Parts: sequence; structure tokens; C-alpha cells
Amino acid sequence: MRVLVTGHRGYIGALLTRQLLDADYKVTGIDCDLYRMSSYGSDPVAVPTLEKDLRDVAAADLENQDVVLHLAGLSNDPLGDLDPQLTHEINTLGTERLAQAAKAGGVKRFVFSSSCSSYGIGGDDMLTEESPLRPVTPYAVSKIRGEEAIDKLASDSFCTVALRSGTAYGLSPRIRFDLVVNNLTAWAKATGQVRLKSDGSAWRPLVHAEDMARAFVVAAEAPRDQVHRQAFNVGRTEDSIQIRAVAQIVKEAIPGTEITFAAEASPDVRTYRVDCSKLAAIGFKTTWTLPAGIASLRDAFDAAPVTVSEFEGPRYQRVAHIKSLLAEGSLDEKLRRLNRAAA
Repeated sequence: MRVLVTGHRGYIGALLTRQLLDADYKVTGIDCDLYRMSSYGSDPVAVPTLEKDLRDVAAADLENQDVVLHLAGLSNDPLGDLDPQLTHEINTLGTERLAQAAKAGGVKRFVFSSSCSSYGIGGDDMLTEESPLRPVTPYAVSKIRGEEAIDKLASDSFCTVALRSGTAYGLSPRIRFDLVVNNLTAWAKATGQVRLKSDGSAWRPLVHAEDMARAFVVAAEAPRDQVHRQAFNVGRTEDSIQIRAVAQIVKEAIPGTEITFAAEASPDVRTYRVDCSKLAAIGFKTTWTLPAGIASLRDAFDAAPVTVSEFEGPRYQRVAHIKSLLAEGSLDEKLRRLNRAAA
């Protein structure tokens, strides 16, 4: 099978690309590589690549591909808040345009990386794919609109699937530290403090980055009648837990640490518990538990330490990284690269 992955050099994309290659798929990537200076440990594996902006992809770029796995875009709530209109242009309109190009190029299946952020204010109830969507951020709205856009393009010859992934964590060649588990573990190793930036009361569905990547492989391989025009929550139902519980697991994994709160810590209105049984019913199985993932991070940070200035700075924080590229003139105001030789 010939698979094209957008965002293949990103946090999840780098892991997905390796999984696809290990399964003997023919993989092509599309990525503008904004985070080329953000590697941890090793660079993403090399595959044939079109280094171009998502907004510039044409049908000719997608010819001879069987499946498109679409991960590219502005990747979280804080980054989406940076410029809500631009978030709409990249995440919603960019997704719609890419799906149109894929359909015109003869692609048979299009899998979209959506998000459980779409549930927004979910309260304490366990949410399924049929639960109301109550987005509270431009990023979450963009994901809902992206789902709607690809669904309108679905046809007998064009299968569309939306994966609503939980909050990712775990190691990757393009690791992110603006994700709660990674950030708490890094703080604990660097300072001895499991430092919460909220009051810890919010619920989050957590999913290891490798498992999240594996969900895309499942969505690409599953029989059409099991996935066509369907949305799936991605994660491990047991790991839909409160952030304060995550902090406690980190504390137990790293002896001698203590749970502390940042000065600005306050309740997070984004709170949602998610049931992931629908995807499991078509063959998806997680391989990581939260304690095992935290232990893996701890051991990695023992072997290759990261400092507070690194994991809270522009190298590994997506918003800070984008702002630094804007400040140095590597990106224009539409987040298009101006100097490809720069970071």
C-alpha cells in the first residue's frame, strides 16, 4: 500500500512513519519542517518528501497514493489561540483543500487527525463519539470543522475517517514539552518539582504517542465498512484521568519529588473524560500504560537530560518555537517559511 503522511516529521508523524516502514508500506511525506531544530535523541527517519506548506498541496502531489494520513496543522490549543483566523485557514480550510486534492488525485482513503479537544467542557461524564461537542478554543473548533469538511467529500470511492485523539505523551524524535505528562515528568527530573500549571482538577484522556500513531495504521487497514464516515476516540479509556492523578503517578515514579503549583495555576475549563471502546472494537489495542510511559520518559531524561530553559523554551514548546521563528524573520505573518536555511 502507498501511504502519504502529512506532518510526517512532527511529534506523532515521526513515529507513524517508522511504524509504516516497519510494516513494509511505501511512505511519502509532506512537511514544511518548521520544527527541524526540535529533535530529541535522533532525527525522524528519512522518506521521500515534499517539503511544502499544507496550503500549497495539489492533486498532482497526491497521485498514485492509496491512503492519505493527515496530521499536519497547528497542533494544540495554545498554538491555535496565537491567531484564530490563521488556525481556521490552516486547520480547517487547509484540511478541506487537501481532501479535495486527494479525492481528485484518486486517493481511496483519507484519515484526518482530529482531537478530543472538540468535547471541550465535558464535565465528569464519560463521553463517546455521539456525545455533544462543546469546543472552547479556536483549535478545537478547527478540528470540528475539518471533520465536517471531509465528511461532505465522502463518497463510494473516497473513504473518510476522523481520529479524535486524546492528549499525547511519550518519547519521539520530535518530542513536545507543551504536553502535560511530558512537561510534568521533565519538571520532576530537572528540579524535583512535579509542577502543575493548573489546579489539577480537569479530566484528560491520555494516549501514548506510539499508540496514537498506531491508530492511524488501524484506520488505514480496517475494512471500509467499519470506518467510512466514522469518528473514533483514540486512547486508553482507563487513562482518562484528572491531571492531579497524573502528577501523583509522576511523583511515585521519581522518588524524592514533590507536587507544586505554578503561581498562575487555576482551574482549566477544558475537561473531558473519553470512552475509547469504539476503536478497540475494530482491532485497535494500546501497548502503553501511563505509568510505563512516565517511566520511559524518566529513564530517557536520565540518559539525555533536558533543562528547564530547554523544555519551557522555544526548542520544544510549539508556541514559543513559532514565535521565535517569527521574531527572527524565518516565517511571515501567515506562518509561511521565508528562509529555508534557518531553523
